[in-house]
Amino acid sequence: MAQLTPLPWQSELWQRLVALQTSDRLPHALLISGPHGLGKQQLAEALVARTLCLSPGDAACGHCHGCRMLAAGYHPDLLRISPADNRRQIRIDPIREVNQFVAQTAQQGGYRVILLQPAEAMNVAAANALLKSLEEPGSRTLFVLLSDVPSRMLATIRSRCQHWTLTVPAPAACLPWLAEALGDEREAAFWLRVAGGLPLLARELAGGEARQLRQTLQELFDALVRGAEPVAEAARLDRQAVERILWYGIAWLEDLIRLGLSGDTEQVRNPDLLPLYRQAIKNGRLRDWFRLLDYAREQQRLLVAGGNPNPQLVLEAWLVRWSALLRS
Repeated sequence: MAQLTPLPWQSELWQRLVALQTSDRLPHALLISGPHGLGKQQLAEALVARTLCLSPGDAACGHCHGCRMLAAGYHPDLLRISPADNRRQIRIDPIREVNQFVAQTAQQGGYRVILLQPAEAMNVAAANALLKSLEEPGSRTLFVLLSDVPSRMLATIRSRCQHWTLTVPAPAACLPWLAEALGDEREAAFWLRVAGGLPLLARELAGGEARQLRQTLQELFDALVRGAEPVAEAARLDRQAVERILWYGIAWLEDLIRLGLSGDTEQVRNPDLLPLYRQAIKNGRLRDWFRLLDYAREQQRLLVAGGNPNPQLVLEAWLVRWSALLRS
């Protein structure tokens, strides 16, 4: 089912988009960016639905022929572009399809909409091929590009889009939604803190598999403090989860460094890990934790960029470094 309405914390931004669209002042290309977990996809889907709706109000009506086609999973005037076959890059062939799509007349007599995500996944050839369509889109064409890290996009693409940045909402704007999703207010507050204020990420982290992985990692680091062998401990982890494991590791290192610099436990996103942090601060030097953070971020960047490092070797090397600092 298509997302017809934005998420609660997006209401102000949504009203601005609707006002622009209603007054026919919405630009032909939007870049919606922000970290994973804010709901870029939901906002974009609501905008796509309203654009293709035959009788929109504050949102898509959900009942017209356009809305029914969208709900059925196919609308002839909507083209979705994303990496194919679990690849990390968007290559030039799908962009050639975009160029052909915008040259056609909308079959339903309204807008042609192109939803492209993640925009930073376009390789250089694909991005350059998209430029012509962005520069000469024709009438009644809407590009919606989504990006977690817009700085990784070509500047020429960014400059041809109106950039809308989603920011972390105030807890009051998203906690009621998250509490309803998780069924518990205290759980919602805890996971929102763990997720750095990103409500959809909080819901994801609170789920069964992600929660179990976090518990496994916590037990693993406790074992490392007691002298466990890091390579053996790495074998306990699912190499397919290496990106999430690095995400946790980076978040924990950032916590540890905040605590080491300020001593303020209120700045810590994972308060249940304070005993581990205090032990780490006691055993290691702050500058070494900064070096480990830089290493983890670089490995994360290589994985996201498709640098193809061996996941098991990444985990082993990373845990060996953690272990050395925890025991020093």
